[in-house]
Amino acid sequence: MSLDRPPETVRAYLADLRRALKGAPAGLISDALADAEDHLNNEIANNPEIPESQILATVIDTYGTPQEIAEEYRDMEATIGGPFPKSEDAPERRYGFFNVVSDPRTYGALLYMLLSLVTGIFYFTWTVTGISLTIGFAILIIGIPFALLFIGSIRVLAHIEGRIVEGLLGVRMPRRLPPATQADETLWARIKDGLTDSRTWSSMFYFLLKLPLGIAYFVIAIAGLASSLGIVGGSLYVLITGDYGHQIYDEPWLRFMLQKAPGLVLTALIGVLLFFVVLHIARGIGWLHGRIAEVLLVRL
Repeated sequence: MSLDRPPETVRAYLADLRRALKGAPAGLISDALADAEDHLNNEIANNPEIPESQILATVIDTYGTPQEIAEEYRDMEATIGGPFPKSEDAPERRYGFFNVVSDPRTYGALLYMLLSLVTGIFYFTWTVTGISLTIGFAILIIGIPFALLFIGSIRVLAHIEGRIVEGLLGVRMPRRLPPATQADETLWARIKDGLTDSRTWSSMFYFLLKLPLGIAYFVIAIAGLASSLGIVGGSLYVLITGDYGHQIYDEPWLRFMLQKAPGLVLTALIGVLLFFVVLHIARGIGWLHGRIAEVLLVRL
């Protein structure tokens, strides 16, 4: 649709708004579309006797054109910000090897990795159990309301996970739930809407994927931190107390690294370097998982 011609349907208005927000974070676009869809549908529901095109013309005068709404959302996003400082507010970042320790995203990603095992188990169990019970109840009278409850729970959990991802990984995710179904919509229509909504299935896939990813993240975080801190702590302990706790006869280089002061200092430095490597891995995993969550949990 031409930008010079005002939209005459809700779908056309949302399409224009989506184009006007091109390049913005997916979570911001999702929120803007959901707000606009809710507002326009409410206006149409309150004026059933007026043609949709006429309602759209009136709403545009009061609510704003898609381009005006897009500009307002961009300005609002720049004002409100997120859990991490924006580039224009934060000091210039230098991407040296050791500067990772001053990046708050590093520790958010590390905490997310540690939490992922618990959330992954819960999401996987909830999804598998819900799918199994929905299929099992399909032949019973409670099958329809149970299917609606399960689809609704998936949407709520996806929203909660999005808030966790934004809070810890700094990826802009939707800050409101998707628009509710119309009050006069039938049960079958609601189920159809849920089943045909691609985000329902992508969210389920995300929850199933979260278990293996959560196990991998947890193991990497624990093994990496334990190894690096253990090497540093053990080296410093032996260096200070002189208590080797073991004897090494056949490997001279091991005796040098684990019993002699120069070797112990070198071993401790290796442990420190390993700690920074773990922080870099955590930040990289946080960035990668943020992209995965954005693709699977955000509907545009």
